[in-house]
Amino acid sequence: MDASQEKSFSKLVNNLEELTKLYRSLLEVVRKEKDLLIQADIQLLNANNKEKENIIYKIRSQDAARERYAKEFAHQLGLDNSVQYRLLDLAKALQPSEAEARLRSLHAMLEMLVNRVSQLNKENEEYAQSALSVLNGAMGNIKETLAGKKTYARQGKMELGPEKAGNFVRKEV
Repeated sequence: MDASQEKSFSKLVNNLEELTKLYRSLLEVVRKEKDLLIQADIQLLNANNKEKENIIYKIRSQDAARERYAKEFAHQLGLDNSVQYRLLDLAKALQPSEAEARLRSLHAMLEMLVNRVSQLNKENEEYAQSALSVLNGAMGNIKETLAGKKTYARQGKMELGPEKAGNFVRKEV
């Protein structure tokens, strides 16, 4: 690689390393969220969600920068600029070298982190949905208790009438 390719490559790698750090911190926040959901600590859960949103915002900005750096690096390698290149595509364009191995390892690490965060987030969603259904059931029970009886009390008897259809109840017109 020449100097300009090396510079583009180092910007891309630094960005990918920063993305890896952000995804690791997101993974920790999601793990902490699971514990807070189990403990049902609303205040800490709200603070944790704000931290999660901040990390996601940072990830989005780093991902936009990654796209720019990948496009710049692809241009430096002489690849078509109209195509959105993935890390593995860029690694294939490099000759078997340390740079290719570095891109592949960063790709594998990011993919593993994203899958783990996604899996934990789905589990947390199940916990939250379960907690909400329990809470809704409890709220419904409280509402029924406070509302009183919905039916009338037994004060009279129901008169049994003829069981056949077509009998007159009264003969008046």
